[in-house]
Amino acid sequence: MERNEALKVVKEQLTDHRYQHTLGVMETAIILAKQVGADEKKAELAAIFHDYAKFRPKEEMREIILTQGFPQDLLEYNAELWHAPAGAYLVEKEAGITDTEVLTAIRYHTSGRIGMSLLEKVIYLADYIEPGRHFPGVEEVREMAKENLDKALIKSIQNTISFLLKKNQPIYPETFQTYNDLVKKLED
Repeated sequence: MERNEALKVVKEQLTDHRYQHTLGVMETAIILAKQVGADEKKAELAAIFHDYAKFRPKEEMREIILTQGFPQDLLEYNAELWHAPAGAYLVEKEAGITDTEVLTAIRYHTSGRIGMSLLEKVIYLADYIEPGRHFPGVEEVREMAKENLDKALIKSIQNTISFLLKKNQPIYPETFQTYNDLVKKLED
């Protein structure tokens, strides 16, 4: 699917604010993909569709998680996590995107996972550092991303965990596992 067609499909699913965010993620993903040698077309497509299910009813996302083989423990954590796996499923069913690398990058853009591919890392980080994001620590991660994708990912996950701890929010175990995996690989 070409960029303009994909953007048209996605725009119907998002608020104007979230659509602007999506454009920022798309541009950032292309830059990061170019920088680290990931597939730019796949990065563009995954970035465009990463928040496809963001505004779907929680009940619809819950049903997708329950019926499509996604980890059931997702339902015990913040519903903000649900749009990623639900989105991967809906992007395939409704938009006809079948590229497993693109779908996997969409699926894990909120939690991360052990053994993330280069494309998954690009989408996760692009979502975190796109130019419309303004929160403590984002500038540092943007600068780190110019030098080392994995170090920037680690810092973004540290910031996320810290933020959730301060808010007394539960942290999805896969996020901790992603952090541990990245740190261990950096030590090797």
